[in-house]
Amino acid sequence: MHPWNGNDSAAGVPPAERALSFISKSLHDVQKSANRDLKLMKQRAKSFRDLANSLDKGWEKGVATLKLPLPKSSGNFFRKIRETGPPLQAPSFSPISVHSSSGQDSNFLRNLKPTLQSFRRSQSDPSFSNRLTDEASCARSAGGPFSNFQGSVDSNSSLDVISTYGEDGQQNGESSDWSQPKPFPNIRVNGGDWVPSTESARRSESFRGKIDDWEPFRRAKESVKESLKELEVTTFTSKNPAEFFENLKNIEFFDNVKKNLKLRTMKSSGFGAKTESENEVAPLDVTELLENLVRQSGPLLDQLGVKKDVSEKVCEVLRSHKRKDHTLVISSKDGEISTTTRADGKSIDDLDLRIASIVQSTGYRYKGGLFQEQSAAESNDGRRNIAIVTTASLPWMTGTAVNPLFRAAYLAKNGKQNVTLLVPWLSQDDQELVYPHRMTFSSPVEQETYVRNWLEARIGFRPDFKITFYPGRFSTEERSIFAVGDISQFIPDKDADVAVLEEPEHLTWYYHGKRWTDKFKHVVGVVHTNYLEYIKREKNGPLRAFVVEHVNNWMTRVYCHKVIRLSGATQMFPKSVVCNVHGVNPKFLRIGEKIASDGEEGKLTFSKGAYYLGKMVWSKGYRELVDLLNQHKGELGSMDVDVYGTGEDSADVEATSRKLGLRVNFHQGRDHADDSFHRYKVFINPSKSDVVCTTTAEALAMGKNVVCAYHPSNDFFQSFPNCYVYKTPEEFVQKVKEAMTSEPVPLTAEQRYLLSWEAATDRFLDCAELDNLPRKSGSSETAISSSGAEVGKKKKAMSLSMSIGNFSDMLDRGLAFTHFFLSGIEPARRMFGALPGTIHPDIQLCKDLNLLPPSVQRPIYTW
Repeated sequence: MHPWNGNDSAAGVPPAERALSFISKSLHDVQKSANRDLKLMKQRAKSFRDLANSLDKGWEKGVATLKLPLPKSSGNFFRKIRETGPPLQAPSFSPISVHSSSGQDSNFLRNLKPTLQSFRRSQSDPSFSNRLTDEASCARSAGGPFSNFQGSVDSNSSLDVISTYGEDGQQNGESSDWSQPKPFPNIRVNGGDWVPSTESARRSESFRGKIDDWEPFRRAKESVKESLKELEVTTFTSKNPAEFFENLKNIEFFDNVKKNLKLRTMKSSGFGAKTESENEVAPLDVTELLENLVRQSGPLLDQLGVKKDVSEKVCEVLRSHKRKDHTLVISSKDGEISTTTRADGKSIDDLDLRIASIVQSTGYRYKGGLFQEQSAAESNDGRRNIAIVTTASLPWMTGTAVNPLFRAAYLAKNGKQNVTLLVPWLSQDDQELVYPHRMTFSSPVEQETYVRNWLEARIGFRPDFKITFYPGRFSTEERSIFAVGDISQFIPDKDADVAVLEEPEHLTWYYHGKRWTDKFKHVVGVVHTNYLEYIKREKNGPLRAFVVEHVNNWMTRVYCHKVIRLSGATQMFPKSVVCNVHGVNPKFLRIGEKIASDGEEGKLTFSKGAYYLGKMVWSKGYRELVDLLNQHKGELGSMDVDVYGTGEDSADVEATSRKLGLRVNFHQGRDHADDSFHRYKVFINPSKSDVVCTTTAEALAMGKNVVCAYHPSNDFFQSFPNCYVYKTPEEFVQKVKEAMTSEPVPLTAEQRYLLSWEAATDRFLDCAELDNLPRKSGSSETAISSSGAEVGKKKKAMSLSMSIGNFSDMLDRGLAFTHFFLSGIEPARRMFGALPGTIHPDIQLCKDLNLLPPSVQRPIYTW
């Protein structure tokens, strides 16, 4: 017998055959539909399998009933399954077995397909899984018939409740008798109840007993009982409602409820102010506000000429009016504010902590201001990106050209930094004015090759750092090179990490561009030149020096985080330290070692007398030298002094010396490492305008005796045995004679190291405080642990900086905006001495540096 199909003719097939064919077709359709439904149910089971694994074990509910909120059609489906036995999942359906069933079963089978479709619609509801899982969890905890539901979920079997039956009607491998009670005889779906067995009830009671004996549960019940008893006693002992509520605050029950509900109570602060809760902070009083205002106004008062001592005296007077017996301190455990009595507290630190706590309690966090931008410079290798910006370049043999070059080389040799050196590029006309022997370069690449060859010949290795040129202009009046335009743009934002400004005041006088401290995370200024000393020697020098002093403070304040002064000879700068971070060319140390070796072998080491080397301008020590030699011509006798140098005052210096009849021999300037200097015994340097004289350090490195003035610029050299310092003109003659008659003492290894660039680089890294900066991502180094006091200090500084914008920072940003505004006005620039047309580079500089022409960078739109 084959299944009925629509092509069978009614005339050729008997009625009974057509009926059986129809039943067979229906059964096949039902089986396919059931298989689809079971497959869909399996997919739904996977979607909440993880949820079922993490469900509560149901011990709190301990229910003994099971109610499945399924549709009536689904309930009919489960009821028919219970009454008929094995599921339709079994593949052993045949028309014969169905034919032998009762008429009631036949009606059920005919109505089964729409019932399954309805069940599929109901179980596709998103809430069905949650309802079914919750009820199943309750059933497992009570030991009901679905106690193995979790196991079915965890397995790959079907989720439906009759999935434990085999294909042949067996359950758990055992034969099922259809005449025996059905698998779920006590289940009633949709409002029905399941009556648990005696064994299940016994297990449920045993489980509840274990829960009652569980230690945390038992302690919780005892705590609740004690709290209720305490509350009851408080109620009976209180005479009136007011006393009851007052006593209620002192019992443990009230504290627990308050913590759980996060209630707030009014509490008095140390200054008599009312706060909403224990974690609230009392506001600042009038004296604290005034003291903080005076402290934060320190930079402004400094600019106005008010001394720091006056500000501190005002703050001390304000603190004297405060209550001395109450000081706010922060608890070391939870940061709560409490009051304690201290005879002598640190009022300043306490005020800082008070301000940070008050602002922090409001939830406010400072994220920068109007003129402040945050930049992020990250390197894949975790190394620092250091950009060294200077005001001169080789072949101009000046300190700001040579020393930054050596600094870049030895920082790169260190291997912990990626170094870029920014030097000025001059036009052909300016090169002829600046560089010796009218030397010129046709391109930046040609000049870079010259610089690298010169450096490699002196240090003995080829350093790995980048050289970048920025547009510059030479001022014949100031004898200096000034930057043109925004030179910070020559450092990409991704590399803007640490900037070292060699002569920061010089670089920023006429600078018109992005603020250095906004683009770079840390900006260090290195002061090379004592400009005030030069200006005082000019016409109207004292007045101009006063103005320049305040302008220099202005520039370094707004453009630097840290300032390093090479010696105390410079003016005072904000945020500055004094440290000599310069070294000498390794070639001079090698010369000194060779001379010392020749002396040990008995060879003649020094065959010449005294000399002086320096740029021939009156302010570079020539005025002092001529005056000293003129005053003591008779005392010095027949001693000659050889002078090496070239400059704009060469003719005047020579003429004055001849007129005075001085025994001075003039020579063209040359490199100090030249062989002609090796046999000189004494180097005389009477200059007081230098910050740290490089030629003095070089002479000491070569093992010579040095005669210099008692001046802050020579403090670093006074510890060397070959340094002879004089304080008066009379003492000058004495020191010169002593140096001429004494043999220089060979330098020790420690003294040679102090003069080296390795030691200078270490001193620079310490003073620049680069190690205190946050580590860059990708760095393999770990931060060095600090002591408890240092950690506390850092936490306080961090708390203040993150909680409130410092008034000093806001003032600096305002000063930076003012300078940016003024430096963008051409008449204002000209009034303060800037060269015309230096706001932006001209066409020739753009062409030399491969920059976009000015018309493209700053297009002019007309209509």
